[in-house]
Order: sequence, then C-alpha cells, then structure tokens
Amino acid sequence: MTRTIVRPERLDLDSPGRRDYWVALEHDSIWGDHLIPLTVIVGPHAKDGEGLVSFGSNHGNEYEGPMALKHLLREIRTEDVLGRMILVPVLNPGAFRAGTREATLDDRVNLNRAFVPGAGVTPSLAGITHRIAGFVRSHIWPRVHVVLDLHSGGDVARFALCANFHPVDDPELSRKIEDTARWFGTPFLMVYQNQTPGLLPSEAERLGKITVGTELGWGSAVCTDGVKYGRQGVLAAAINHGQLRGQIERIDFHKSGNQKKVEMVDRECFTVAPFDGHYEPIVDCGNFVKAGTTVGYLHDFDYIDAEPYPAVAGVDGYVLAQTWRAPVMRGQHIVVVARDIG
Repeated sequence: MTRTIVRPERLDLDSPGRRDYWVALEHDSIWGDHLIPLTVIVGPHAKDGEGLVSFGSNHGNEYEGPMALKHLLREIRTEDVLGRMILVPVLNPGAFRAGTREATLDDRVNLNRAFVPGAGVTPSLAGITHRIAGFVRSHIWPRVHVVLDLHSGGDVARFALCANFHPVDDPELSRKIEDTARWFGTPFLMVYQNQTPGLLPSEAERLGKITVGTELGWGSAVCTDGVKYGRQGVLAAAINHGQLRGQIERIDFHKSGNQKKVEMVDRECFTVAPFDGHYEPIVDCGNFVKAGTTVGYLHDFDYIDAEPYPAVAGVDGYVLAQTWRAPVMRGQHIVVVARDIG
C-alpha cells in the first residue's frame, strides 16, 4: 500500500475509489510536517454531505481505537463501500509519538479541548493541535454525517467499557445516536455531561451529526475487548447507515440485551480528591453501589499514621470510572458513579 503525502487542500475525499494519504500539517518547530494517516473510500452511492468518519488517537496514549482502525484498513474492500468512509487511525500524531494525552513535545494542548472558536485561524490558536481541529472542521465535517471518536482512559482513568454520547435536544437524532452506540456491544452506554469546552464530539453533535464516543480501555495499554468493540462499532455504523454493503450481527451485551444505560451529567456523580495523595480502589468498575458507599481510599503518606480519606459514591449507580494512576492531584475526579437510566 502506497500512501501519498499531501497538504489538506490536495485531498480528494469525493472521487470514487480508495486513496491512502499522509495529511501533512506543518510542524511548529522543525523543518518538516506532522503526518496524519487518512484513508478515504468513496462508493457509487456517495452523497454530498454524507459519510462516516472514525478517529483514533484523539489522545495520544489511547490505543484501542488506532488498533481497531488499522485492522479495518486491511479488511474493508473497496467494492463493498457504497457511500463514503474516512478512517483516521491517528488524528493526533504528535501526542501519539510522545505517548501522552496532550501533544507534550509540541504545544502541550489537549486536542479534545481544541475545538474552540478561531482554532487554527486566530494567531494565538495557531499551534499544531488547534490546526488539526481546523483541518477536521474544514475538510471532514462537510463530508460526513456519522462521527465515531474512539477513546480509552489512557493514564487518566479506568473505565467500565462503554460507548458514550451527550444528551441532544432533537429526539430523532438522539434515537439514531443511541442506536449507533448500542451496536458497539459494550456493557455500558454512558450519557455524560456536555459542559466541557472544545470537545470534538460536542461540535459534531451541534452540527447535527450522529456522534458516538467510546471508552475502550485504560492504562495506556491495549484491551482485547476494547479493540473488538471498536471494530464492531465502526463496521455496524457503516453498514446500518448505508455506507458499507453487508450484514452484521449483534455481539456480547447488545446481543444479550444486557447493556446498561447510565448517566453522569451532574456534579453529584463525581467524587473529588480534597488533597494530593495516592488512591486505592476497593470496588471495581462496573459494580453497583449505593450513595455513601466507600469505593476507594485516598492516602496521604506525609501523614503515615492518619486514617485514609474515604472516596464515597455520591449517588446510587454503577462505578463507571476511577483514577487509574495511584498518585492523584487535589481536585482530580477519583471516582465517577453513574445513575442507571435504562
């Protein structure tokens, strides 16, 4: 397979057939480029403004998405694509090469906070991360109506595996989003708060796109189930939304009807560390707890003889996430408990 290195304005995302690119965005410090792998396959029934895009490595230390999409690059046959499919296994190459959440070797910006007004255009927002956001806005959004943003917990949090989305006002769009999320097959569907500025999924939702995110693993490792769910979700979305020929069967928790739909949209769901310390979980993610249940302990080793601080559940629900690394900062969310709304 030969990849062509092109500037964004030379991309062809519309002509029939398959093209494999390295999208070149100028490096901020060296005489060179950041290269984003992008594959586009356009079939005979492609429509203006419609298609599917799936992103991996929005954050650089989350690997299930890149793995799943890399497999799909080999598996999807051009002759089976009916509409438009755009696969971007590594959206954030600087962060991916550094193995960090943000682009620590470049502008130290979190790409999933970079979809803000003026990104990539305003001089103060013209670093590589904001220019990636600008590239997505100008070249990807106009050509797709389905957006899959494959995340994992990285070093930040351990999650019960889930597909996730925000509440949206349009009931028909909400139905399509939830149905698309269910096809990933994960044990949980997570509806989460939409107050964080600059999120890629938030912008896609505001544009009326069928938008699903995921949490498919943790610890900067690779979860086998996470890769499986990522692959399943992308294929199912492509088939069910008319972009790919074929049939697909439900798997795992979707097949059994045991998916749990949970919600974490208010502050009571989040337990915050009141001091710097080291976190010890005592209840695993995925378990149901009552409000007031101690889910873990925060230890302060400067006060070695003191009792640990109990991190308690703020609501009745499922332990959806906990901090992954033992050292935590004051103010960090160390436990997330999500209400069952299924």
